[in-house]
Amino acid sequence: MILDDFILRAALAGFMVALAAGPLGCFVIWRRMAYFGDATAHAAILGVALALAFSVSVFLGTLITALAMATLVSLLVGRGWAVDTTLGVLAHSALALGLVAVSFLPRARLDLTVYLFGDILTVGSADLWLIGLGSALVLVLMLWRWERMLVSTLSEDLARGVGIEPGRERLVLVLALALTVAAALQVVGALLIAALLIVPAATARVYARSPEVMAALAVVIAMLAVAVGLGMSLSLDTPAGPSIVTAAAAFFAGSVGGAGIWRALRRHRQPG
Repeated sequence: MILDDFILRAALAGFMVALAAGPLGCFVIWRRMAYFGDATAHAAILGVALALAFSVSVFLGTLITALAMATLVSLLVGRGWAVDTTLGVLAHSALALGLVAVSFLPRARLDLTVYLFGDILTVGSADLWLIGLGSALVLVLMLWRWERMLVSTLSEDLARGVGIEPGRERLVLVLALALTVAAALQVVGALLIAALLIVPAATARVYARSPEVMAALAVVIAMLAVAVGLGMSLSLDTPAGPSIVTAAAAFFAGSVGGAGIWRALRRHRQPG
């Protein structure tokens, strides 16, 4: 019974993160923000160190630092800074600073692997509530601003023409990204959060013909990756977070080959 509860909590945590990561990952791909997600996730380690140093919730510390990093990147890029240079400097600086800060905290140093790669199998009831809260907020934000964010992603000039402020939608996306990082930290870890955002959405894009279908497929694929990754972890004794991302990568690899077969079948069925 203990083992059953243990697996159930892990699966619920992974599925809740998948619900948030699916639609958000689509926007990360559409806006070509993969490195932006990396910078935000890397800042989570600094948030962990600060949270432990001041004895506050790791979720809260991670959320604040991820939100600060995402906002800073958004402001600098908006002022004309080169995107790749800005993200490269800030992402690696935040990760290095976080690792240095953690080295001064013996308790955090012992748990560093958990924060870097996640440990979904240790999710407790309190963690489950926090993950659920963060994921629910992201999902609500995505549903509430979906159409506006789509228009802003398609064309900022078009968005302004219909009365939508692209900067506001960008900030909503930044907030959603920070919430997802905070929620997913224990599930897949700071180094793999961006992968959970990008890989299922990239897989869904192969088959989807509309934004809504792509978002729904991304959620399903992320959930399948969680289920397969957990099964792999339990049966092969592999790290849970990397196993989930490995499963997602396998789905993506399969989709690339499957898409070619699908296109060939469609051409074959077309008349003459």
